[in-house]
This record gives sequence, structure tokens and C-alpha cells, in this order.
Amino acid sequence: MRYDRCKKLLSKFDKLQNLKVLICGVGGVGGYALDCLYKSGVKDITIIDFDRFDITNQNRQIGSEFIGEKKVEVLAKLYPNIKKIDIKLTPEVIENFDFKKYDIIIDAIDDLNAKISLIKKAYPKIISSMGAAKRVDPTKIKIDSIWKTNTDPFAKKIRDRLKKEKFTGDFKVVYSTEKPINCDIGSFVGVTGAFGFALCSEVIKDFV
Repeated sequence: MRYDRCKKLLSKFDKLQNLKVLICGVGGVGGYALDCLYKSGVKDITIIDFDRFDITNQNRQIGSEFIGEKKVEVLAKLYPNIKKIDIKLTPEVIENFDFKKYDIIIDAIDDLNAKISLIKKAYPKIISSMGAAKRVDPTKIKIDSIWKTNTDPFAKKIRDRLKKEKFTGDFKVVYSTEKPINCDIGSFVGVTGAFGFALCSEVIKDFV
């Protein structure tokens, strides 16, 4: 059977199947989180993205062979029965979005302002991805409190903004302790994909 090996690991598999997950951003990180959750048996997954696949995505993104097509449309075909929302997550959109119907919100977006808005609005049901670009070592990936991140310049920006806006909540993030390589927009699927799998594992572990 399709999920037999998952059931051997997960004593709460039936509850996992009924989990309602929202994935915000399905690029190099979010796409792999989707793949992992879908193959692990989560049946109620919604994805949000507004972007189209570009040739520069082909080094790291699932579905990127469909250049020029909407990411949510492609992924909805590759992963039947998921739900798709084609919209750009701006602070304004996030403020008016209903997150209450989801059990878990996975944040895999890059825009700083939108990310801060998403964290504040979706908290405490959020798991967030920090900076995955400019790194080559997936063994340096960690899952920890946002307030315990280090080495990651993007995570520092997040912490600083949250402090400035008087946010005191605690939530888990996926980040890397590897020092970013000094290059322009470099990315490696061994790390971006591993970030997505780490986000998925943080969800799955509660059902063991």
C-alpha cells in the first residue's frame, strides 16, 4: 500500500492525514516541503504563490521545466488534490487573509516585509524558513527558536524587525549555521531542498 512505510513510523498517521497545512511560497524551499508532506500522507495542503517558473529556477525548483507557467498551476497538476491560491502575499493581503482554518502555516517566502507580516498574523501556528541561498552544506541546517539563530544575516533582519515591532512570541525556524558564500544570488538545491524537507520534518515529528 502507498503509505505502509509511513504508518510503520508514525503512530498518529490518521491524525496526520487530516492535518490542514498552508504553504506560503512554493519555490526552492516550499516546493520540497510540499513534496515531502504530500508523499508522507498529508491530504489537506494549500499552496500560495503568484510567480511563474523561469529558466533560472531550474537549478533548484520542482516543476521548473514548465518555463513561463504559474507555479501553483503546475504543482496542482503534479500533486493532485492539493488546493492552490494564485496571489502575491503582501502585508495588505496577509492582514486580510484567514489563517484560522489551517493547523500549520509553513513560511517559505523571501520578501522581508511580507515575511514579518506573515509571522505576526499566523503566529503561533507558523514554521518559518530563513536564508537558504549562498550555502552548500546541508549538514549545517538546524531547527530552533527564531531567537537562537546565528550566522544567518537574513534571520538577524527578522529578529531585529520583530524586536522593533514589540513581537515577543517564540516559534521554530529552519536556518543554517554555515556562513554565506560571498556571491551574487547563488543557490544550491542540496541546501534549498533540505530546508524544505526540514520544514516538513518539523511538522511530521509531532505524529510519531
